[in-house]
Order: sequence, then structure tokens, then C-alpha cells
Amino acid sequence: MNKDKIFKLAKGFRGRAKNCIRIARERVEKALQYSYRDRRNKKRDMRSLWIQRINAGTRLHGVNYGNFMHGLMKENVQLNRKVLSELSMHEPYSFKALVDISRNAFPGNKNVVFPPKKDAVSMVV
Repeated sequence: MNKDKIFKLAKGFRGRAKNCIRIARERVEKALQYSYRDRRNKKRDMRSLWIQRINAGTRLHGVNYGNFMHGLMKENVQLNRKVLSELSMHEPYSFKALVDISRNAFPGNKNVVFPPKKDAVSMVV
């Protein structure tokens, strides 16, 4: 890369990393390495977040994540994790219907004990 391109990419860096060519070149190269790595890590982080949201939604209905996904797979429900997490957050009744479908398809889901609900009075005291 030529000097102008390096300085353009180094715009916003602190200290001599923005105006000294040798330091700017090192910092820009390292920044490009980080951006290459993190474009891949972002996909991993988002999938992990979706799984956490689905797991939280299914546990409200007394089913864990693995059994829920297994039941959906057996029923051939082809919704990806992104859509399932959006449903669990924004459409609780639709998500409950999916949990019921999963529960009927997989016998491991049937004998699940629902978590005890705390009433508002006991939480305040």
C-alpha cells in the first residue's frame, strides 16, 4: 500500500500511529488482521447469543434447549436459530406453540417439571 492509503486507513488512530508512516503501517496491518478475524468471530458470537435466547425461552415452558431442538428436528420444523430467538423474544405465544410441537414429538420433553413461579409478594419481602 502506498503512503496515502496507509494514512487514510490510519485516520482516527491515536498518537504517532496516525501521522508517522512506519508506525501507521504497523498499526494498520494489525487493525486489518483484527477485522479479518472478527468478521468470523461475529458469526460465532451471534449464534451463541441466539442459542442463549432460545434456551431462556424454552426453560420458561419447562423444556431445555437440546430437547427442544431435537423435538423440532423430529417434527421437521425448519426454522433457524435466528428466527427462533426472535420468536422467543417478540412472539411468546407463537414460540409456546413451537414448544408444544417439540414436546409432543420428543418423549424426553413430556416428563419435565415446570419451575416454581415466585409470586410478587414473596419477592418483595
